Amino acid sequence: MKKFGYPNSCLKELSHWVVLLRPQQVTLGSLVLICREEATAFSQISAEAFTELPKIIREIETSVSRTFTYSKINYLMLMMVDPEVHFHVIPRYDTPRLFSQQQFLDHGWPGPPLLKNSNDISEEVYQNIFSHLKNSWIREFEN
Repeated sequence: MKKFGYPNSCLKELSHWVVLLRPQQVTLGSLVLICREEATAFSQISAEAFTELPKIIREIETSVSRTFTYSKINYLMLMMVDPEVHFHVIPRYDTPRLFSQQQFLDHGWPGPPLLKNSNDISEEVYQNIFSHLKNSWIREFEN
C-alpha cells in the first residue's frame, strides 16, 4: 500500500479493503483497490473480504461516476510487480475530460487502458482530484 502513497492517498478504508488514489493517473480518477489481508492470490482472501467487495465496488463506481462521469470502468488485477491482491481501477472516457484546468486523455480508448501512458499532473492537481473524490465519498456514504 505504501507504494501507492498510503496513508496520504487513502480515499476509503473498510475492514478488508482500502481504496487509494493512484499516483499515476492513467485516466482521471484512477484508483487502486487493495485487499488488506496477506494474500497473494485472489482465491486466498477470506470469505469476509469477498463479502465486503460488492460494497466497496458500489462506492467506487458511485463516487467516481458522480465526480467525473466516466463512460466505462475497468478493474485490472495484474499482480505481477506487486503480489498482494489488488485491482487497478481505471475509469474510461470516450472524450477528453477537463479538470482543474488540465485536459485528461484516455490514451487507450476504446481498447484496453494503457497503463504506461498516464496523464502528467502536478501535486496540486493530484490533491484536487483527491479532495473531489473524498468529498463525494463523504457526501454519499458517510452522512
